[in-house]
Amino acid sequence: MKTVLQQILRLKHRYQSRPFFDFLRDESLTPRQRLAFFPCMAPFILAFGDLNRHVLREEPTSDAHQRIVNEHTREDDHHWPWYLEDLTKLGHDAARPPSEWLHFMFGDALAQNRLLMPRLSRLVWEAPPVVRLAVVEAVEETGQVLFTLTARLAREFQAQTGVELRYCGDFHLQLESGHLMAEEHRMLAAIELTAEEQAHALEAVELVFRWFADWSDELLRFARADQLLAVEGVA
Repeated sequence: MKTVLQQILRLKHRYQSRPFFDFLRDESLTPRQRLAFFPCMAPFILAFGDLNRHVLREEPTSDAHQRIVNEHTREDDHHWPWYLEDLTKLGHDAARPPSEWLHFMFGDALAQNRLLMPRLSRLVWEAPPVVRLAVVEAVEETGQVLFTLTARLAREFQAQTGVELRYCGDFHLQLESGHLMAEEHRMLAAIELTAEEQAHALEAVELVFRWFADWSDELLRFARADQLLAVEGVA
């Protein structure tokens, strides 16, 4: 697995240089402006619990690698209420009535967010547990990139408004970072893969980062469109 983990870190390095993350680092914009992408995440974030509960998790299991996957799913299957909490705190409840929210969530602007979950589900549905484990690690590294940046914005937002954002902020980041402990990486690196398993895992993690790149590009398009509307006085 060491080769796969090294590839995940290379892909992470490339991923964190995408334009969306440059946007989040742009200090000429306020924290609220940089968090304008937040509603766009809804389809993927709200479905993430289902990926963990109903696709990645298999119980009971006698497979040691599947047990590790199961442990990760129990850590990640209940974060979506914090997302809804922050959505309210950022003022989006008043932005649209429920019917408009549904139209928005299933419109063309959020296609990549909707597609990300079925793509990941297809990728892991019939994959062996050790490959599922590689996919979990790749997904968590994408999250670490995002939440490291949003936590900074959440701190600034709280300093300005007195409002704590738990999903965007350190509360969530600390939970995500807990998955990436050095001892866990050493344990994973020690897993020996067959040539076929390694090839399968390398292909899978490449797809994960490719799909998350498309996802991040969509978040950026949404945030820029929101800014344009605000400048034009529509929002």
